[in-house]
Amino acid sequence: MINYNHILAKSENDGSIPLTQHLSEVALLAEIVARNLGLDACIARKGAILHDIGKVSPLFQRTLKAKYQRPPGFVFRHELASLFFISLFPENEREPIIEMIVAHHKSVYQDAGGKGLLDLLENDPDCLSTHLEGFDSWSPDALGILETMGIKTEPITSKQAENNFYEAVDYCESKKYGYSQWKGVLIAADHLASALEGKLDTFSNRLYIQPDLSYYHSRKSELYPLSLLPTNDDRLYTLVTAPTGAGKTDFLIRRCKGRIFYTLPFQASINAMYERIKDDLKDTNADVRLLHASSSIKIESGNIEEKVLQHHIGASVKILTPHQIASIVFGTKGYEAMIVDMKGCDVILDEIHTYSGTMQAIVLKIVEILRNLNCRIHIGTATMPTVLYNRIVDTLGGKENIYEVRLSNDVLNTFDRHTVYKSDSLGSLTQVIDQAIEKRQRILLVCNQVKRSQELFEQVSINYPEVKKMLVHSRFKRGERSQLEDQLRNIYNVSTEACIVVSTQVVEVSLDISFDLMITECAPIDALIQRFGRINRKRTKDTIGHFKPVYVLQPPSQANDALPYDLEILQRTFNLLPNGEVIKEKDMQTLIDAVYPTAQFVDIEWNSIFYDGTWKIRKLWHKPKSALLESLDIDSVACIEETDQERYEASDFEERTKMEIPVSYRSIAYNKLSNSKVGSHPFIIPAKAYDKELGLLINYAKPEFSDPTLRFL
Repeated sequence: MINYNHILAKSENDGSIPLTQHLSEVALLAEIVARNLGLDACIARKGAILHDIGKVSPLFQRTLKAKYQRPPGFVFRHELASLFFISLFPENEREPIIEMIVAHHKSVYQDAGGKGLLDLLENDPDCLSTHLEGFDSWSPDALGILETMGIKTEPITSKQAENNFYEAVDYCESKKYGYSQWKGVLIAADHLASALEGKLDTFSNRLYIQPDLSYYHSRKSELYPLSLLPTNDDRLYTLVTAPTGAGKTDFLIRRCKGRIFYTLPFQASINAMYERIKDDLKDTNADVRLLHASSSIKIESGNIEEKVLQHHIGASVKILTPHQIASIVFGTKGYEAMIVDMKGCDVILDEIHTYSGTMQAIVLKIVEILRNLNCRIHIGTATMPTVLYNRIVDTLGGKENIYEVRLSNDVLNTFDRHTVYKSDSLGSLTQVIDQAIEKRQRILLVCNQVKRSQELFEQVSINYPEVKKMLVHSRFKRGERSQLEDQLRNIYNVSTEACIVVSTQVVEVSLDISFDLMITECAPIDALIQRFGRINRKRTKDTIGHFKPVYVLQPPSQANDALPYDLEILQRTFNLLPNGEVIKEKDMQTLIDAVYPTAQFVDIEWNSIFYDGTWKIRKLWHKPKSALLESLDIDSVACIEETDQERYEASDFEERTKMEIPVSYRSIAYNKLSNSKVGSHPFIIPAKAYDKELGLLINYAKPEFSDPTLRFL
């Protein structure tokens, strides 16, 4: 038998991957994915084997050599060359196979780099002849590889290859609106195979395991009233309104019947939830995964393309943020893979209101699409305005489809635990902090902006040098931030000595900490309620009826200082808060509705690919740009310190993730920093722009502060 190991699929970090190995791994995964979707696994295998066979061409093999420089304007798309072989398959199998091959890298039309199939035909008259160059000499090797993988072959002439190519072109041009499950199957399998090279044998048997949730069904306590309520209602959807600490997480999980996608608004929230669920299910065979990075940004010919990272399709439980699944709203690259992973699953949306107006609109659209994908949707909140609640009910088709759960006022009274004080400035609370330190209390100081939290931490370090302290926000290296969150939960949270934690909004949701005193900048009422849940959170029979203080600082006078919030909302919230009184859980809904009496829902229909129950994007197309980049200030890209660049580029996916610092595209993209060419293509920041205690120092994230000699130490 001829050995084809010299023909490569890729060559990265001085490691070479034979094409036969890559095709075998993708084929195995494609069969598993297709079978889970009820698609023909045999066709999925054939499409996966064929999808990269065009890489046999010497034109592609040359590009894998480190010193090879492509001639200016040279374009060779290996997936287009793979189409030359589709006549090897029966006519009734060709359409799904074409869908798997033709657009697994590029949209067939209006691609970011203009290199999709229909783009090239429109702009490059020599496209076909370029891809056919030397076909008669290299096609025997391609056919040989296909034979070794179980595909029955016969010789294909250049003319047949041309006919096959145009058969695919005709099919792409005829496509109407909708999405391609077959494309999703291939993308999901291809990405996972690339992420797991060499580890596939041990991982493939962990895909699509339905989680054993009996742990949650057996856990009941009067301290968590939702744990005492039944979840065996036949309605597809769930809406739970209850205070923090009432047992919402367990209740929502008990409502699930299949694989679970659990969404929370902040990275710190999903980190904490991941650790919690992973520990809860440690005695089962469930595969619990955390989707870390929201996107990979690549610059192609000056255009921006957002690619959803989908390395772990088929997880039993996946923890993520809503903007990480927003590709299904905007049709950005990889959205079909997200769809085939989520279709028919249970999706938990926790604290749906903790977003900007634009993000709320995106989440509502996600709910609409998930309903279309036959997902069971479960929503939990402590802080939802009635106007938004009613909109969600309408999106889910009415109350007859929803299992609604609320706690009685008698139960809510047992969750009163905070005395609220208003203050005009942090400086006026020095005595309050001093007294808390004398009492060996745990103090939480919360800012609305990363920069202000850094400045406050430096001031606290000067004022209280002997007190144990830490800073936590979103812009640390992911590996270090995970350590910080562990310290927050396992050291500071249980400290018997005085300690101070300075934080941003990242503490608001799902972090299981219970401090003694909070001083916080004013935030919208819903965000404040979430923050308050980190004080006096530990619920025992002895703590019920005991109250701890939270101090809320007067809002700023300028709109820019109020960001990321609306100044009018902050002022309305501050005016409605009690002062020197216990804030009552039974009154929370009234407070929320007073701050948000109406809602001007943001209209994103113009940029959505799904409207009124139908898809508004052509099959095999995806959008090169996303409204996520244009309308949200989320941490959607990554950067790395220049001293980490060499190690980053030599590491695997998990190690790279630990070095990445999440950051918003707007805050860094225009600083003219260079990008790494691997991984999530992070921006490379100067060493001066990162401090282990303070995190990312955005003012120094500029090329003039770089020292390139540090990159390869």
